[in-house]
Amino acid sequence: MKTIFIVDDSDTNLATAEEALEDHFRVMTLPSAYKMFSLMEKITPDLILLDIEMPEMNGFEALERLKANNSWANIPIIFLTGTINAEIQEKSSKLGAVDIITKPFSASDLLNHINSHI
Repeated sequence: MKTIFIVDDSDTNLATAEEALEDHFRVMTLPSAYKMFSLMEKITPDLILLDIEMPEMNGFEALERLKANNSWANIPIIFLTGTINAEIQEKSSKLGAVDIITKPFSASDLLNHINSHI
């Protein structure tokens, strides 16, 4: 079974995404990028859903760190964001995110995006 990490500082977003995906994937919810990197020392996910706006380390910083590590550079990253604009789209693409999902999202929308990248 494929493993998906959901990284978001909102408990509501974590719960919503987990509920949508748990029947299809092994899901791990993480409240910060720091927790994600700690877990990645043991488990390498098949895809990461990564919130852009988080305290301590935002999604852009986390993505740069992921891409700088040869072991993690090829993991597809889908950004989660409440706000989307040309600047966010451009930066996401430039850094190597494969997709962006706007919040709030539906279960079917989430699955469609993930299935196109896994």
